Amino acid sequence: MTHFRSKRLPRPGHGKIVATVLGLAAALGLGAIGDAQAAAPSPQAAPAAERWTDRPHGFASLAGGTTGGAGGKVVTVTDQAALAKYAAAEEPYVIRVKGSLDMDPFGTEIPVASDKTIIGVSDTAEIVHGGFTLDPGTHNVIIRNLTIRDTAIEGNWDCKDTDYDGIRLDTAHHVWIDHIRFSRICDGQLDIRKDSEYVTVSYNQFTDNNKTFGIGWTPNVKTQITVDHNWFRGTKQRNPSADNCAYAHLYNNYLSAQLSDGDPVWTYGNWSRGRTKMVVENSYYDGVQHPYQADATAELVQRGSILKNTTGRHDAWGTAFDPREFYAYRLDPAAAVPALVKRFSGPQQRIGGPVTLHVPGDYPTVQAAVDAVPDGNDVPVRIAVAPGTYREKVVIPASKPHIELRGTGRHRSDTVIVFDTPAEYGGSTGSATVRIVANDVTARHLTFSNDFDEAAHELKGEQALAMKTTGDRIVFDDTAFLGNQDTLMTDSPKLTTVSRVYVRDSYIEGDVDFVYGRATTVIERSVIRALSRGSDTNNGYITAASTWKGNPYGFLITRSRIVSDAPAGTFHLGRPWHPGGEPDAIGQVLIRDTELPAAIKTSPWTDMSGFSWKDARFAEYRNHGPGATVTADRPQLTHQEARSHTVAAYLKGTDGWAPHGHH
Repeated sequence: MTHFRSKRLPRPGHGKIVATVLGLAAALGLGAIGDAQAAAPSPQAAPAAERWTDRPHGFASLAGGTTGGAGGKVVTVTDQAALAKYAAAEEPYVIRVKGSLDMDPFGTEIPVASDKTIIGVSDTAEIVHGGFTLDPGTHNVIIRNLTIRDTAIEGNWDCKDTDYDGIRLDTAHHVWIDHIRFSRICDGQLDIRKDSEYVTVSYNQFTDNNKTFGIGWTPNVKTQITVDHNWFRGTKQRNPSADNCAYAHLYNNYLSAQLSDGDPVWTYGNWSRGRTKMVVENSYYDGVQHPYQADATAELVQRGSILKNTTGRHDAWGTAFDPREFYAYRLDPAAAVPALVKRFSGPQQRIGGPVTLHVPGDYPTVQAAVDAVPDGNDVPVRIAVAPGTYREKVVIPASKPHIELRGTGRHRSDTVIVFDTPAEYGGSTGSATVRIVANDVTARHLTFSNDFDEAAHELKGEQALAMKTTGDRIVFDDTAFLGNQDTLMTDSPKLTTVSRVYVRDSYIEGDVDFVYGRATTVIERSVIRALSRGSDTNNGYITAASTWKGNPYGFLITRSRIVSDAPAGTFHLGRPWHPGGEPDAIGQVLIRDTELPAAIKTSPWTDMSGFSWKDARFAEYRNHGPGATVTADRPQLTHQEARSHTVAAYLKGTDGWAPHGHH
């Protein structure tokens, strides 16, 4: 048998679309959707920090970086006990906080151990009447996308009798505090103390507070901290105050509506104290007393900021340091800061959406990342797979829904999951390189392959699946499926259960029954390549549907191209598969509005295992190309029938699923 090499076809128009999106992003300065990069930086700022990345920038990115709980299990907590348990655990965890958690007793600060990510789900997660503390030695912690509020006590404005911090660090290192909303905390909303190092504080909101954000309080000069894109409003002092910091880099912050009680000294913006070296860049001060000031022993460099209705001290002396000698960063224009910070600071729905697990950065294999997803998962988890070839088998079990597998290369061919098992060793299901048993799984920008070489082996079971699905609401977008016999199987848990699969802008290749199963499956705007096996009469079958007779919708191939290098008139469109001789598996296949090659037979449907194709539900509608001739053996839908055989009709089910509407 002759086997031709795969043609990894690029997605039509992909480069043009990407260029358009990036152009818009650059024009708006807002960053592209999802994991896309922020606006293109000026040459001196390259590479730009990503506005939506789950990796820290600034000082927290140095000296080994800050990864939080990456590489550990992902858990979702909805109560204080679970949060306290996982936050204090020795092993790494990504802890998703869902809903509002009221701390009891009042003022409880949850101890956080090393190697943790604590992240709010959506923009509604909050810690009420409490906060977090990182004790000496704690390191590698990320806290993001939460509201922390309401430990202030009426009449105790100076917090002399209480010390309920929002987040407190004591001699901790490598910490990233990001997209938090702090409100009405007594004492400090954020206290970074006792020589804590390599800290970044970004895109937070500090509101309605007296002693807001303090750094330092030892004679040692050790702390390195980046403070950017934060919004301070309705606050009085420490916005922030930095005492004996080795390096304090403050840029693109917005201070507005300063809470003033007439105090001529202790109402202020930024203060460089002790021997701190502070750099302030492109910030915006509106209605602030003492916007930035420095002790005689400290240094403060200010450049590019905008001051509106400010009074008091505007100190700047010394040379401080050059932040770009430590890290690259994007510096937004000061005039844009109020709008940017108002829009992007504080908890964000998109950040608390999909949690991203990086392969191989955090997890060595795709399966290891899948294993980290909690059973019963009810929040999207993205597994971002870096370009490369991953020779492994992957199973997404039924207990782990809401997973997205996403290749991060420029093309789907950059990221390949491949194995080489034939059905001879483990059956058809056991041969699958990837199996998706869970519901609500999406795969994008990936290639799935089974590279078992059937031409080099003589086996009874040469089926070799690249992908098998049994879950419902499965989406494949810009994916490729490579194999020979039985390349792509879309199935359901049992005959009478309807599962739905949507394949779009993808590529599928094979020779025998390489698109098959009983799931309701739509293949749209895709390329299907029928591989030649070197025969002059029969090179194979594209489909083998086993649709349950009670399901009106099986396979729909629409607005696609079928291509082949097989000789003319040697390939079938399909045959009816009755697994185990099941009489109620009455295959349904419609190929419509699709280009057909000369390789397609003039009588393209054929019998299988004693079952006649004429008893199945095979049809075409409005196809074109050299293989699209109409004969007596090619049933055609009428225009009236075609109206009820659309993408929407196949996929909507009883829940109105419409993934095609999101493209």
